[in-house]
Amino acid sequence: TVMLKLNGGLGTGMGLAMAKSLLVVKGQDTFLDLIAKQVQATKSTFGQDLAFMLMNSFSTSKDTLEHLSKYAFLPKAADLEFVQNKAPKVNAADLTPASYPEDRSHEWCPPGHGDLYPAMLGSGTLAALRAKGLRYMFVSNSDNLGATMDLKLLTHFARSGAPFMMEVAERTEADKKGGHLARDAKTGGLLLRESAQCPEADEKAFQDTKKYKFFNTNNLWVDLDALQAQFDKHGGLLPLPVIKNSKTVNPRDKKSAKVIQLETAMGSAISCFEGAIAVCIPRTRFAP
Repeated sequence: TVMLKLNGGLGTGMGLAMAKSLLVVKGQDTFLDLIAKQVQATKSTFGQDLAFMLMNSFSTSKDTLEHLSKYAFLPKAADLEFVQNKAPKVNAADLTPASYPEDRSHEWCPPGHGDLYPAMLGSGTLAALRAKGLRYMFVSNSDNLGATMDLKLLTHFARSGAPFMMEVAERTEADKKGGHLARDAKTGGLLLRESAQCPEADEKAFQDTKKYKFFNTNNLWVDLDALQAQFDKHGGLLPLPVIKNSKTVNPRDKKSAKVIQLETAMGSAISCFEGAIAVCIPRTRFAP
């Protein structure tokens, strides 16, 4: 099993021009420090090596690798990370590629954490992990320190024979705007619906926590053999729904040109796997 953390997000909204996971959480420890210590603790507790990787973005890779270089027990360079793809931002006015001569890096954006799957395939990470004999992947957000390697959940997932498992939690009023779990009326299979995919007319029903009782924590378990099979089936792609997000070309300048960012959500892959399951977890495993 490989434990993978999504680490592509910047702390822009918090005044940080680097990875959000470099925010100090406790004492002198950042999210990344605490994750590294969790990995070390897991190795010590169970007396086994734990494969660990990060999916960084073009904006977070350098700072992240520099910060984690002090931990000798972590893998290095290509064994520690792969970098997700980047996509052009599109002008909201005429749908042409956005231009920002002041800083060309603002013309690009990560295409959402749903890019996990094509980035794993394109970087060779999926093939490399399978070549090492790794069958299962546990993936979660780097700011969720509750998402530790849980052997009971791993055992449950392995014994179920399911190709994909999503950890969900019961929705409260505080969660009503987040993506919820639902069943496809045509296939009966599970699917994830994000707020950006919800028509305005259906917003009230979307936020009804009695109708849609569970939300996606973004803690996911994936059978890597099943993932490869889906790529083979769909010609190297996963048919994930595309989400349109409205932003400004410079995220720190709300007066800059309005753009559209096209993204996919990692959890929406649940609809790609026949026999995918969900497991309801306590809030202690969702602590962003």
